[in-house]
Amino acid sequence: MQDPAEWWRGAVIYQIYPRSFADSNGDGIGDLPGITARLDHVASLGADAIWLSPFFTSPMKDFGYDIADYRNVDPIFGTLADFDQLLARAHALGLKVIIDQVYSHTSDQHAWFQESRQSRDNPKADWYVWADPKPDGSPPNNWQSVFHGPCWTWDARRGQYYLHNFLSSQPNLHVHNPEVQEALLGTAKFWLDRGVDGFRLDAINFSMHDPALRDNPPVAEGLGRKTRPFDYQHHFHNQSHPDIPKFLERLRGLIDTYGGRFTVAEVGGEQADREMKEFTHGNNRLNSAYGFNFLYAHDLTADLIHDSMALWPGAPGEGWPSWAFSNHDAPRVVSRWLGRRDAAAFARQAMLLLMCLRGNIFLYQGEELGLPQSDVPFEQLQDPEAIANWPETQGRDGARTPMPWAADAPQAGFSPAEPWLPVDPRHRALAVDVQQVDPQSMLALTRRLIAMRKREPGFRTGAIRQVEAPTPLLAFERGDGAERLLCVFNLGETPAEWTLPVGWQVVEQVGEMLAPLSGLVARPT
Repeated sequence: MQDPAEWWRGAVIYQIYPRSFADSNGDGIGDLPGITARLDHVASLGADAIWLSPFFTSPMKDFGYDIADYRNVDPIFGTLADFDQLLARAHALGLKVIIDQVYSHTSDQHAWFQESRQSRDNPKADWYVWADPKPDGSPPNNWQSVFHGPCWTWDARRGQYYLHNFLSSQPNLHVHNPEVQEALLGTAKFWLDRGVDGFRLDAINFSMHDPALRDNPPVAEGLGRKTRPFDYQHHFHNQSHPDIPKFLERLRGLIDTYGGRFTVAEVGGEQADREMKEFTHGNNRLNSAYGFNFLYAHDLTADLIHDSMALWPGAPGEGWPSWAFSNHDAPRVVSRWLGRRDAAAFARQAMLLLMCLRGNIFLYQGEELGLPQSDVPFEQLQDPEAIANWPETQGRDGARTPMPWAADAPQAGFSPAEPWLPVDPRHRALAVDVQQVDPQSMLALTRRLIAMRKREPGFRTGAIRQVEAPTPLLAFERGDGAERLLCVFNLGETPAEWTLPVGWQVVEQVGEMLAPLSGLVARPT
């Protein structure tokens, strides 16, 4: 029997992007009461938990990931009372609630930064990363931000530059400072006391920098596609400091006093594989971590799956992985990996594959419907990264368009008003009310596959072993002994020759046996 305190191990966690889930007050932006009203849908999938992207007070320059008050709800999303009602309704439906925590940076509108920038000797002067210019007045070093341009912005009040790894309106906290750590732990305690079941730590590997401010080395010519200044450097010094795990140990010590809580880190970048292991090592750091192994992969191949699974073999002291094929920061999987294949069939194969992986599963809103990436015209883009780098990057808006609830309703049932991003016309035919009444729909399949994952211990917590199979087949086993499960997928565009071994029987299948875009799960007879 699984330890109830480890409810998260092998769980299916449904990500909700609040701006785009459901609008209850007709302003075109999703909100907390809208989420509460639609939680029955999430519960009907069989998910174990929801993860809410930020709903905190924010000027919305990066749509909530620029926080101006860690302990309050932005008025566009509702109130703290609305959050409490959401939490109560989720718990009544058997859903845990995970919320984002952004500890690497705040908004420049946060009271902490407003005080810090006033002088070099105020009580919060050292709460952010400030540095003097070079003798010629240029920034302290060559660090480049994720979205565009240098990591440094001049502030005349202090006569110094401040660090920001993202937008200039997102100054980096000085998390090396023990006072800052105490303030962040206080924020965690505020939400734990309110009853949340855990945290996703956004961009946590950006939370500490090299105090010596050494230049980052350049990426060699010909390595990787370069669409932003950020892509021209190895980010060895503006992130990934070795003291980050020490802060995570302090955070875990607090969280463990509440019992049964869950922590997962988002970790991106070229050092992500190592950092995910460090951040989750042993029993005194985070429970889990996920990177962008799949989210930024251009093609689905057997090697991609095998190599990603091999990173987490289950060694002593090793943490527990989490996986996502889609989220609010990456193009939807149905479009990203589709190629010339049939979208509906591929969505079904991808869902079965995701449910077969070892680790926790993050399911992004609309993934259960098989939604493709939306094509948002330039004039309707909202994402600062997409606008700054258009047309060289797809941006994030195409994965953030409104959830389609009712095919024939205004704005597909998301809102009676024009929404903040346009509803994709292709999404109407895939709306919840259409699929709800179709037993052969993608929605029905998703419910069935989640139920399969939950009832099979081999899937929930079992080991994973690669099974040799000819290209383009992907094959692996989950679990041990009588709980073994054989998973086989044809990732190619033509039929494959392969015979189910003697002594196995199929228990779940999408598509015809080893036709293109097919997949099956079998167990010993």
